[in-house]
Amino acid sequence: MVSYRSEKDQLINRLKRVEGQVRGLQRMIDDEKYCVDVLTQIAAVKGALNKVGMNILEKHTHGCVKHAVSNEEGDKIIKELMDVIFKFTK
Repeated sequence: MVSYRSEKDQLINRLKRVEGQVRGLQRMIDDEKYCVDVLTQIAAVKGALNKVGMNILEKHTHGCVKHAVSNEEGDKIIKELMDVIFKFTK
């Protein structure tokens, strides 16, 4: 089950923008841009990826987790959810 299907195009577009940002970072490093400017762009990339991840996590919680809990797979799916939250927030 894929709970983010309805937002797939939007997520792909965001990831393409992140890809462009990363390429921009590579150019900045290659061009030896000022450290603070590079670090600022790194923070922007991390923020953009975090936003995509939180969107997918929210859809997962409202879709897959909700479905599994209603089918008495609750403990297993809640453990899985907590594991992914811990991985995602490191």
